[in-house]
Amino acid sequence: MTALAIACALLAAVLFAVAATRQHDEVAGLAIEGRPRLRTFTRLLRSRGWWAGTSLATGGSLLHVVALSLAPLPVVQPLGVFSLVLTVVFARRARNRRVVGAVVLVLLGVAGFVALAASATTDTPIGWGTAESVAVAGFALAGLVWFARASCAVLAGAAAVLFGLGSAVVHAAVTQPLAAAVLLGAQALLLLGAGGVVLHRAYAAGPTAVVVGTTTVLDPLTAVAVAALAYGEAPHLTATTAVLAAAAAFVALAGVRVLAGALSHHPSRAKEKPVPASGLRILIGADTFPPNVNGASFFAERLARGLARRGHDVHVACPSADGPSRTEERDGYTVHRIRSRAIPFHGNYRFCTPGGARTEAGPLLDRLRPDVVHVQAHFGVGRALLEAAAERGLPGMATNHFMPDNLLGYTPFPKRVKNAIARWAWRDLLRVYRDARIVTTPTPRAAEVLAGIGLDRPVQVVSCGIDLAHYAAPAIRPDDRPMSVLFVGRLDAEKNIDQLLRALVPLPHVRADLVGDGTRRHELETLATELDITDRVTFHGFVPDAELVHRYAEADVFCMPGTAELQSLATMEAMAAGLPVIAADALALPHLVHHATNGYLFEPGAITTISRWIADLAADPEARAKMGAASKAIVARHDIDEALATFEAQYRILLGLPAPAMITQTA
Repeated sequence: MTALAIACALLAAVLFAVAATRQHDEVAGLAIEGRPRLRTFTRLLRSRGWWAGTSLATGGSLLHVVALSLAPLPVVQPLGVFSLVLTVVFARRARNRRVVGAVVLVLLGVAGFVALAASATTDTPIGWGTAESVAVAGFALAGLVWFARASCAVLAGAAAVLFGLGSAVVHAAVTQPLAAAVLLGAQALLLLGAGGVVLHRAYAAGPTAVVVGTTTVLDPLTAVAVAALAYGEAPHLTATTAVLAAAAAFVALAGVRVLAGALSHHPSRAKEKPVPASGLRILIGADTFPPNVNGASFFAERLARGLARRGHDVHVACPSADGPSRTEERDGYTVHRIRSRAIPFHGNYRFCTPGGARTEAGPLLDRLRPDVVHVQAHFGVGRALLEAAAERGLPGMATNHFMPDNLLGYTPFPKRVKNAIARWAWRDLLRVYRDARIVTTPTPRAAEVLAGIGLDRPVQVVSCGIDLAHYAAPAIRPDDRPMSVLFVGRLDAEKNIDQLLRALVPLPHVRADLVGDGTRRHELETLATELDITDRVTFHGFVPDAELVHRYAEADVFCMPGTAELQSLATMEAMAAGLPVIAADALALPHLVHHATNGYLFEPGAITTISRWIADLAADPEARAKMGAASKAIVARHDIDEALATFEAQYRILLGLPAPAMITQTA
């Protein structure tokens, strides 16, 4: 009979696993949370999926009752842990090393507990009064948790104890005379029903595997404890066996704790915005986003705002600006801030660890159900979203803004170490972008870089784009002041602003305006003092957009000495303002600056050449005007509306939808 009982218990576990998966999907999809309400149950009663799960759970319960009538409680009840394994198998998207390791811990702990408990167990007559005391304890617990607000694991734990107590009452009922059996059976049904209500609240608060893992451990532990302490079904239990059983139970509980951490869930308490009939739901993954000040951050923000204004439901996942996770409503789109940590060598920026981002990425995708996932980097947020999207069959694409110099410049490592880290970073990018069906980058030169590191697919060139009209303000350049050379951007190592300052030394009739902030500001201020040019250099710091437009309008020439520019939004803005540009002949800048047409290029570090080009433009206002007009003509193809239309076409291609004729963008 014991063998038949085990078979019934295992089959019941299969039905419970399928039922749990179906019910969790329905409860999470209906956003049911908080205290039990009539409206909550009404919504569930209209759900076919919930009814299917409930039917499977009912069948599993009947099989479990049969098993309880054929074998001692400590043998039957722990076998429900098999449902945890099946739940993780069914939820393929949740499987990773940490989850599998947690499941192994649970299995080992419960298996050891069952073996030890079974060795000390025998069938023993159970008194009606004892079983009634167990039922009363269950009702007291149900009263405590009915209106409580708690986490997923706590709610699942309470449900598990109610299930364990209910099963213990069922086990006692099958040994009683008919009248007592009916009374105890009715009370057991009430306990199991209360456990079911609490279980549904746990479903709404966390992932299926966490709920099932908690219940499949605490349920049998509760039942076996009742069997040993109240029913006397473990007469051969020794102190040594009890200690070993407690250790096995601790291992199982540790597995559940790891599982809860690996599959943490943060349900949204706000209703998702409906997607317009003509729009898409787009999730942008950005590892840097305002208030961060850099080109990739600004592009991600412009992309989100622009797509939202074109009728799409846009969401952005990015690191939290201050640490904790939260959700923000911005200019027509939603920002989901992921828990972050400060970057050791750059206190103004924060990053998400791969594990932390992965923990939040899956539940975020499950909640939003985006049509397209578009990441902007291969770091913590980008890699987690692409991986989670691939597991769920969601179309993912990536835009690369990464250059190693943009990060390694903040580190104190020697050049050889930096080069090794850069090579590793490029290899890591290749691994991450395997999950992206389309890869884009802002310029042909940036595409060549990706091809050079071995990316195994064509790269689409799509300009980041800017609002050309916004920066095309009328010039307000007084004739009675020295010529102004403007720089806009971060005051960091790879921008090489020291070269511009040194180039000013032999040009007493030229001044420099530096807009932006960064890690090298104090060093640059000190350098200006040492070069005796402080009266001709102004550090404006970070300025609001309205003042930035004013700075472009006042300047005569724009200078970009940076050598790690994949496109340079600041240079494009200056060109839209009609400025000639003096730029380093490096990476993407030659795509914007055509030598002797809209400005001049110089070899990085050639300070004398920078001085020469500035002097030539200072002496020739007509050349400045002619080159400024050429800048406007060259940058005209980089309008933000064209970039947005191109990305929309890419999204539709990913979804297999009809797309308008692709807009060919060149730099």
